[in-house]
Amino acid sequence: MGTQFQQHSSLRKYWLLMRPHTLTASVVPVLVGTATAKLFMLGSEDHLFLGRFIAMLLACLLIQAATNMFNEYYDYQKGLDDHESVGIGGAIVRHGMTPQSVFNLAIAFYVIAALLGLFLAATTSFWLIPVGVLCMAVGYLYTGGPFPISWTPLGELFSGLFMGMFIVVIAFFVQTGNVQGYAVWISIPIVITIGLINMANNIRDRVKDQQSGRRTLPILLGKQGSLYFLAACYIIAYVFVIFTAFFKDGGSIFYLLVLLSFPMPVKVYRRFKKNDTPQTMMPAMAAAGKTNTFFGLLYALGIYISALLGGI
Repeated sequence: MGTQFQQHSSLRKYWLLMRPHTLTASVVPVLVGTATAKLFMLGSEDHLFLGRFIAMLLACLLIQAATNMFNEYYDYQKGLDDHESVGIGGAIVRHGMTPQSVFNLAIAFYVIAALLGLFLAATTSFWLIPVGVLCMAVGYLYTGGPFPISWTPLGELFSGLFMGMFIVVIAFFVQTGNVQGYAVWISIPIVITIGLINMANNIRDRVKDQQSGRRTLPILLGKQGSLYFLAACYIIAYVFVIFTAFFKDGGSIFYLLVLLSFPMPVKVYRRFKKNDTPQTMMPAMAAAGKTNTFFGLLYALGIYISALLGGI
């Protein structure tokens, strides 16, 4: 019984290390990019490539999980994480894993992701290799290297572009073999909602981050300024989808399914407004992740339904 409990506990610490509540930020753009690819498959003979979809999804999940592990490793090395830190996997400071084992696991995840990337390149284009290397480099440099991106005001921009736009466009490419401007356009709301997950994290951690010497966007804007910025970006994301549905070639009324998620960013704003400690702001942070999840799933569903009804 004791051994079984230890095994369960050991598996749980690895699971928490990947920060599973954040992983839908990889799933959503793959679904949106794949659904958008379906829009461009007009003939009855055209179909999505399931193997490429699965490989793309797994590669993105592995890269994001590894990025979270690099974050855990470097934040510990720089003295930012302790047993009271919130929003972390806690593998090192609470579950007894060595920093080197966390780093090695991240590298192993990168190796598996690279192999999946080679499969995708072999079945589509070897131009995917430098693009994949760039994405993996940004994942590492977010917290690693001499000038970590996470210590600058550019964290939201980099996470939004590389986890949002890049993944949507690559997912589109592995299905169609080409890149269309519409795939870039369709990714904009996902760039915003993923970037705002990062911003929510930085709002929560802004006091400790400032003490450590970071200069994140919420530190520069202050809490109230950050909340105004966050609210404006959410509004832009929804307005963008409405505009696309009614005025963009290829748009569809089914894109408006995303409006069902609108109460969620309202919760994000209100929970941040009401609370001001890392622990009490955790529900706001969780709500930002859920907003991206439900917004993205509804967006992908609307795009896919539109594709089934005729495509572009």
